[in-house]
Parts: sequence; structure tokens; C-alpha cells
Amino acid sequence: MAYVRVGAARSISLWTLILGCFDIAGLTPASSVTAESLDMVKVSAVSGGDATLPCDTRSPQPADVLLLVVWYKDDVPIYSYDGRVKGPTAHWADDVLAGRARWLSTAPSSLRIRDIIATDRALYRCRVDFKISPTKNHKIILDVIELPEKPKIYDDLDKEIVGVAGPYREDTNLKLTCVVSGGRPMPRLRWWRDEKLVATLEPLEDGTRISMLELNIPKLTRDFYEAVYTCTADNTLLVPPLRVNVQIQLYLRPLLVEILAREQPLSVGQTAELTCRAVGARPPAMITWWLDSSQLAKEAIQKDSDDRNETVSVLRWTPQMGHNGHTLTCRAAHTILDHTTIETSMSLNLHYVPIVKLRLGSKLNPNDIEEGDDVYFECVVEANPPAYKVVWEHNGQIMAHNQRAGVIAGPAHLALQSVAKEQSGRYSCTASNVEGDGRSSPFNLQVIYKPVCKNQHTMVVGAAINEPASVKCDVDAFPPPKNFQWTLNNSMGTVDIEPSKFTVDNIGRSVLTYTATTESDYGSLTCRATNMAGQQMDPCRYTLLPAVKPDQPFNCTTLNLTDDSAELRCVAGYDGGLHTTYIVEVWETGNLIANVSSSVPVWKLDDLGSGKALKLYFYAHNARGRSDITKLRVHTLSRLALHTEAKTTEVQIDRNWLLAAIAVAVCVLVATISLALWARRRQHRPMQYEAPIQTVKAYKGSLHSTHHSPLQPDDKNPDVVPLGKDFHCTHDIERPPEPPPYGAVVSPPVGVSRSAHSLQHDVRSNTPHTPNTPASDAQSIGTLADDRRSVTSGTLSRRREVVTTRTPLLANARESCV
Repeated sequence: MAYVRVGAARSISLWTLILGCFDIAGLTPASSVTAESLDMVKVSAVSGGDATLPCDTRSPQPADVLLLVVWYKDDVPIYSYDGRVKGPTAHWADDVLAGRARWLSTAPSSLRIRDIIATDRALYRCRVDFKISPTKNHKIILDVIELPEKPKIYDDLDKEIVGVAGPYREDTNLKLTCVVSGGRPMPRLRWWRDEKLVATLEPLEDGTRISMLELNIPKLTRDFYEAVYTCTADNTLLVPPLRVNVQIQLYLRPLLVEILAREQPLSVGQTAELTCRAVGARPPAMITWWLDSSQLAKEAIQKDSDDRNETVSVLRWTPQMGHNGHTLTCRAAHTILDHTTIETSMSLNLHYVPIVKLRLGSKLNPNDIEEGDDVYFECVVEANPPAYKVVWEHNGQIMAHNQRAGVIAGPAHLALQSVAKEQSGRYSCTASNVEGDGRSSPFNLQVIYKPVCKNQHTMVVGAAINEPASVKCDVDAFPPPKNFQWTLNNSMGTVDIEPSKFTVDNIGRSVLTYTATTESDYGSLTCRATNMAGQQMDPCRYTLLPAVKPDQPFNCTTLNLTDDSAELRCVAGYDGGLHTTYIVEVWETGNLIANVSSSVPVWKLDDLGSGKALKLYFYAHNARGRSDITKLRVHTLSRLALHTEAKTTEVQIDRNWLLAAIAVAVCVLVATISLALWARRRQHRPMQYEAPIQTVKAYKGSLHSTHHSPLQPDDKNPDVVPLGKDFHCTHDIERPPEPPPYGAVVSPPVGVSRSAHSLQHDVRSNTPHTPNTPASDAQSIGTLADDRRSVTSGTLSRRREVVTTRTPLLANARESCV
């Protein structure tokens, strides 16, 4: 089978060659196979691509049959197709095609050649033979286009640029060359920027097979930063142009630098954040901070934006008072470009707490200010923002403007008219602004004044015969006096005491050592001091008496007594003219448990014990002896009582509101009861009872007969059973006046009270004039006598009963206490 296929292929090739010989020899076959005129068709194909050579195999006659298709390259058979053979053997190809060609019989029929090479460029003829129709020939010129190599870009130093060109300095020129090798026909070169054509080089056949196109930029400005240029090469429309991109990088100087404004002002001593922004530098600028000509510490934090177009520097800085008015500068510099540093500055207007200085009036001598002089101060304030308030102080106390008192206080000056010694002391002024309060250093004002005795009362000094006694003369003066004069006045006259008998210290005090030798040496002492302001006007006075033992303390009381401590105080008696000590002794059941002395009759005793009954003995003692004793008994509180009292107090405090509410409720209740009683009195106002004359006489006779009654006087009240002399019926106070005794109207007076049975009998009686029987009266008397005996024997308890009775003349019920 393989052999047959080979023979058939050889027969087809032979037949093709024979037909070709006939055509070459110019032999013309019969009229049925006459050749048609040929039209030239041009087909272009890219080297390495595919080419489709068209060949129309349709017969003019519908019933005709395709016999053979033969392809010629430059009149050399290279491919054939036999329509009479089925299967792959119908195709034949020359070795020059090397399996790259394939006949496509479907309309439109064509020869497809793959992987076109340069040698495929030629004149092709397609011969078509039919069974009936004459042979048809088609001529195709195949133009093979050879693509150029990918473009390459070189700088002015003939260095190939890949991707990025530069960076170049701003304002310099730029030259780029696009080089393309090969290509048939010669390619066209073009430069583009952002799809915009910049330069073009048309194809030029110069035999070098190299095409070059230059790009020249005379001055690189900021507009060229990161600009992308593209070089393209093309010599056919069948494929897209070959291209290569390059990006221009530049060094850019900073365009802007500024210190961002702050919402809050800068304050002295407070750390603040300052922000400086630089824009436009490539690479990002380096920011530095300067105070005048000195660079600040490199503590600023620098950060670049995402697009690296903006740089921010944050400086944390604590300004000081000496920085106020100086210049703070922010500089943005390029790390590569020279002479590109730009800067911005701000004058420091710092806010600070007022700086205050207090000055005495320029015409005043601080060492020569006497009572009665006028003194004025000046408060010098330096503050930003300005102070809104100035306050003057004297010894820490705020001074108010008081012109009547001679104090004139203003925001900048203080005047003291007719200054007194009490106005000596420390003066200061305080100024306030939004930053705080500034206080001046205190100025100590010393007013010169004459000596004044510290103790204005006449002091009693006790001195024993032939024993020295010390007398102290204390005066208040400025400056302290250095000269003192002592004078003794007695029955012998007035005598100045010699200076050798007294001393003067540096604090303005003189101590006289005086010894009385006779009774005539006692009398009155005076002391006068003299300083720069003059001599003391009113001397210090002393009464010199013989020294005796002190009087006893009196009016001794406890000020604060607890479970184990006590505070005691007495009134001191005459001290005998000598230094006296006051003593208290504490005794418990014959044991001394405390002995406390004091220079004044005030003591505080501790650790006495709780619940103790103590005896206290008070007395005074001086060099002449001990006084009599004053006694006092006290009981310290027990711890339980103290705790109960504290707890009761706490509960009472906690229940204040409850007690107040109860008090209000009681008041309302009392008011309600008062109103009810008042209404009842008006309702039961007593009637004017009238009785016949005979009845009245009978009543008088009954009164006379009561003296012979065997009952006691208390038993003659018909409504009350007496319970005791100290019992009082509360209803008697509120009851209206009683009507006449019903005994005078109803029955002969018997002077006795009815029993319960007789009362019930009267109530049930239809006639109010039913007389009482003697039996019932006797029964009532017996009952009362029994009750009285019970009371006398103590078996009957004290109580009240309300008994309702009805009389013939009184229809309303009455209440009695029983």
C-alpha cells in the first residue's frame, strides 16, 4: 500500500512536469484548455508570520470538476493539489516549504504558508485545471517584511538608558537618542510624550541598516519631572510598532517653606510643638530649626508625605524668658543642589507670667520713715499679655482702697498717708494675666516710732528686804532703744536710779536689779526709753511692794472632762509680787496619782482612768511660800457611758428630719384637738337653770343638814368618788360651769352619790321626778364606804372612770371622773 502511494505521487509530479513543459514550450492545447490572462496580486507578510496566497478554483461551468492545482515560485513548481485523489496524498510540497505550506480548498481557496522567511519573497503563480473549463492562472507577488530590532535609547554619553533617565539637575539640557537596527523596509522612528508626537524620522535607505532619532530638551524645568518619553519604530501596519519607554528624573529645589500657625501662643517654660512644612523638593528637603544664628538641637521629627512632595518637621521646644523677641527660623535645604536653601522666620512673642518689682518712692529713704510720714510704693509690671489685675498685700493680707484710712491703692501705685507703726511689715504686689500670677519680692517697711510700753498696766513687783528683785522694762520701739531712765517715787520723793543698777540689751529691754533695805525703799517705779524717734511719752509703771506668799487660786472648773483626761482652769489670785507657780494634785482614795505645775492656772491631765472619783487640790507657790488649797471633786466618764452618749448623739443627729416631721404632726394634731374642743364648748354652752323658791330653800336646808351627814366632805360630791388628795380630774379644767345640784330639784338632799344601780334606774325611768328611795341611798352610801375603805387600805388602784348621769333638769349626758 505504501508503494502504491509513492507511485501515485510520482505520477502526479510527472504529470505536473509534463504540463509545465507544454506551457514552457509554448504549445497550446486544444481550445478546451486555453489559458486565461493573468492579473497581478500583491500580498505582504511579516517575517516569522503567516502568508495567505489566494487562488480562485471556481469553474465558470457549474458541472465542471477541479482536476489539479499547481503552485509555482518564480515558475518553479513548489506545491500541487490533485483533486482526483482522496486523502493526504493529494498534496505535494517542495522541500523549500519544509512542511510550512497547506492548501485550503474551502472558499476562498488559498495556499497558507507559515513562518515566513526572507527567501519566501518571490512571484507566485497558481495554475488551476478543470475537466471541462480551460486552465486558469493567478499571479501573486509575496512581499516579506523584515521587522527591525527593538529600539534602544542612549544618553549624550552613549550610555544605554533602561527605564529611567537621570536624575538631572533642574534647568539643565537633555539629549536622548533612539537607535533601531535592521528592518526591511527601513523603519520609521518617532518620539512620543503622553501619546503626543514629539519628533519623527522617516525611513531612509542609506545602506547602513541603522536608524537613529534624537530627542533634545534645551532646559529641564519642573514640568519634565517624571515625564515619560516613548520611542517607536515601525515599517508595516501589520504589526504594532516596536516601542521603548524612558522616565525623566530631576533634582528639584524646594518651592515653599512655612511655619504653620498655632492656635495657642507660645508660653515661657511650657513645652510646645512647632510645625514647619516644605513643599516641592526632590528628593525631600532637609529641614532645620534655628534660633537667630544658632541651630537648635536636632530633636525635630521629620516626615514625608506619601507622594514625597511635602515634608513636615515637628519641633518640641521649651522657650525661655530670654528667647522673647528673638527670631525663630525654619530652613529647607536640598541635599544635592547647591544654593537652593529657602527659609521662613517668625519673631517670638512669648507669653509669660507677669514679672513684678516693688519699689519704694524714689524720694523716700527706707531707713528714715517715721510715724506721720507719707509713704508710696511703685509696682513695676512686665507681662505679656498685659496684666488685667494688680493686688496689694500687707503681711500676706490683701489691701483694699480706703481713702478715709489713708490707703490709696491703684494698679501701679500704693500710697500710705500719715503712716503708723502698725503699718510696718512686708509689702508686696501681685499682677495677674492669663498665664498666671506674678508676685513681687516683699519689701519690708520699717516705721520709726517712739518707745511704747508693751504692758500698759501698772505691774506689782514684790521685793523682800535685803533681797535683790529683778524688774523688766519691755518696750515696743523701732529702732530698739539704747537709753533707759529708771525713777523711784516714794514718801522720800522722786529719785533717779543710777545706770549701774540696770542693764540694756539689744532687743530694747532694760532689767533693773533693785534691793530694798528699809520700808521706805518701797514705792512706785517708772521706766522711760529713748531711741532715734525720741523719748517715750508714757513710761512703764511698777508698784514695788514687800514680797509675800501668793493667794490661793479660786473659781476652779473643768473645761473638758473625758473618760481618762481633764482640762482644768482656775482664776489666779495675787502672786505676792514674785514669780508664781500653780500646782494641781490629783488624789484617789488617799493615793496621789498626778502632780502637775504650770506658770498659769491652766492644766491638762491625762491617763486618769475611766469612771474614777477624784479629789483635786489647787494651790500657788512662790519664793515666799505656798498658798492655801482650793478643793474640787470630779468623776471621769466611764467608757460605756461615753460610748452610749456618742451613739445617742449620732442617732439624734441622724433622726433630725424624723423628729422635725413628728413635731409638725404633733402641732397639727394639737391644733385639730383645740378646734374640736372649741366647737364642743360652743355646742354645750351651759344653760341658765331656774328653780322654784321652795326648791332653793330645800337645797339650803339640805346644805345645812350635810353637817350631820356621816360621810366625809369628799363624799358629798354626787358625781365623784374621791381617790386621794393629790388626784385632779383633767375634765374639771375644760368643763363648763356646773348647773345647780340636781339633788335640790329631784329629791331632798341626802349628800350622797348614787350607785350604779340607782343611776341605771334613773335612766330607765319614764318620769324625771321619780324620787330616790332610802334603800337605794343606803346602798349607795354603803358602796362608797366600801370603796373608801379600799382606798384607805391601799387595795384600790388609782384610776379614772367616766360615769354618765342624767338629771331631771339637764337632758344632756354629763361626764364625771370616778
